[in-house]
Amino acid sequence: MTAKNKFQRHAIAVHLAQQLAGPARAISGFQELLTEQVQDLGLVHMTPDLEKVSAAACELNGLIDSLIHGKADNQNRAGVEIEAKLRHDLRTPLNAIIGYSEMIREEAEELHEYALEEDVRVMLAAAAELLAHVDAIAGLSRAPDSEEPRTTDQAEIDAAGLERALIKTEHPVSSGCGRILVVDDISSNRGLLSRRLQRDGHQVVTAESGLSALAHLAEHEFDLVLLDLLMPDMNGIEVLSRLKAERRWRHIPVIMISGLDEVDAVVRCIEAGADDYLPKPFNPVLLRARINSSLEKKRWLDREHQYLQRIEVEKGRADSLLHAILPGQIVARLHRGEEFIADRFDEVTILFADIVGFSSIAARLPPSDLIKRLDRLFGTFDVLAEKHSVEKIKTIGDAYMAASGVPEPAADHADRIVALGKSMLDALKPLAWGNDSFRIRIGVHTGPVIAGLIGRHRFVYDLWGETVNIASRLESQGVADRMQISEATKQALRTSWKLEPRCNLELAGVGRIETYLVQH
Repeated sequence: MTAKNKFQRHAIAVHLAQQLAGPARAISGFQELLTEQVQDLGLVHMTPDLEKVSAAACELNGLIDSLIHGKADNQNRAGVEIEAKLRHDLRTPLNAIIGYSEMIREEAEELHEYALEEDVRVMLAAAAELLAHVDAIAGLSRAPDSEEPRTTDQAEIDAAGLERALIKTEHPVSSGCGRILVVDDISSNRGLLSRRLQRDGHQVVTAESGLSALAHLAEHEFDLVLLDLLMPDMNGIEVLSRLKAERRWRHIPVIMISGLDEVDAVVRCIEAGADDYLPKPFNPVLLRARINSSLEKKRWLDREHQYLQRIEVEKGRADSLLHAILPGQIVARLHRGEEFIADRFDEVTILFADIVGFSSIAARLPPSDLIKRLDRLFGTFDVLAEKHSVEKIKTIGDAYMAASGVPEPAADHADRIVALGKSMLDALKPLAWGNDSFRIRIGVHTGPVIAGLIGRHRFVYDLWGETVNIASRLESQGVADRMQISEATKQALRTSWKLEPRCNLELAGVGRIETYLVQH
């Protein structure tokens, strides 16, 4: 930078500092006046807020004095970065001044202390004018012959517009309260935001650093995070990146807050995943609107998450129901989008079990007792079928049908069915009910079948073919408390079972079939 440019920059800085000094000293003066007024009115509870305004005004005047006396000139070599930091440093006390003054003004209005309210408005106007001049610091980073800095008249117009907005805009009623985490390394900023948010009914937790914020997030649930951009240990972008990388945190809305108001800073935050960006000092109306909008978004996301969870629960129930009535492989095929399921199996063993004398027992028992006994009996058979890896097909009245080798072929299909039949017979003894105890006949046959899914509103996986008919007739012509199997089943057995030859049964349409009783 040439000596001429340095001189011009210094001249602009001094001129701007002088423009800042007037409103800043006016703020200090009105703060002293307001302190006297609240003491005279007995409104001592406002004193802590006025003390915070006083501290911020002192800090602000100190920064401006350093500009006027050239104490910051040695930083000119840093250019745009130093000017950005300067704007940030000036905005920090301004944030406290405007924020606490707004709360004092609102309370004065509620108490109908109009004289006090008017003085606070004047102080806010001075702060708005000062804010406009602070924004003009951006002109220092340009060459002297480039775009002109903002004029004092422009600053006064902007300040007046902001002041009118602060005074005339009515505060909207909050649409709902939330739990908010405020992250800022400056204590006054945290205190101001906490007071403002608590006044609107929100629960507030504060963190003085990025690491502290992550610790709070690990222990508690939050609806919104207000995150400062410039912090010493982890800057706001780094904290934001951590939030968006964690699945448990990425749905929490984040509003970035900063004394920097450059487009580049806003773009970086939005690209990193921020939901919004607010420059300091805050316009309370805009702050409330942005927070309510983010909380409403969070509530909709929470509702969506709850609905998705309910859908998953209902889907799980539907899947459980399907698995209860259909084989697992058939359910999987339905999920894959198959609409028509039909298969041929060459080697399947079918079992039918029927209760002997069921009609007379049913006539003697009350309906509730009958159903309870049937449920207990068939429930036991279901457990045994699962134990022996056999597929229950259906119950038909007092009959129970099962198959092995469908819908997945199995080399030991006949042995599985015979083992199931023996277990079913053994299970009858503990289920004895005196004279009305159930006794069953079991028929088993092996051969080819057609298997498929039928029905639209109520799915049924069923089997068809001569093999099914023969198994059913072997049961109906069997012996109580015994299991009768066909020669085809005997030939399919891979394990040595004790069999008793019974007879050659003449089956209409089939012919003679040699049968055996399985010993147990």
